[in-house]
Amino acid sequence: MRYRRAHSPGGTFFFTVNLADRTSSLLVDRIDSLRHAVRTTLRRYPFNAVAWAVMPDHMHAIWTLPEGDGDYATRWMLIKQRFSRAMPSHEAISPSRRTQSERGIWQRRYWEHEIRSERDLLRHIDYVHINPVKHGYVTRADDWPYSSIHRYIRQGILPKDWACDSADFPQGERSA
Repeated sequence: MRYRRAHSPGGTFFFTVNLADRTSSLLVDRIDSLRHAVRTTLRRYPFNAVAWAVMPDHMHAIWTLPEGDGDYATRWMLIKQRFSRAMPSHEAISPSRRTQSERGIWQRRYWEHEIRSERDLLRHIDYVHINPVKHGYVTRADDWPYSSIHRYIRQGILPKDWACDSADFPQGERSA
């Protein structure tokens, strides 16, 4: 079976990318390596990071691609490769991965969803920012250091106490 992904040049997409070992904290333990992989990729393959939150074992991101460019797959491949190359090689590698000369750091696939409306975008931005709270890493979204929520607060898009009232979660909807 051939896996098909959405291809919309200049589109906006929500992603979930997971480590192979969901008990790992590698992404936050090696956040500088992840940031370097993203920055290096951005230089050759630009995109606008609308929202991003990195948890210990997975991350959620929303990207808008440049006009005429729908190739997010290459960007994720490069980010994952660059991050993996910065890691010591001691993870468990399955026989199928060994045959393909793959590392065992990342899940092979990732989830993508094409954003189709302003409401869809706002709901996914909220989901990205509330995710560290949802997983119990913090009680306030702005307490999580690996999130674009800090940019949203600095720019006055969200208040510092966003979603601090239990009535705000899980709905977290706000007006456009």
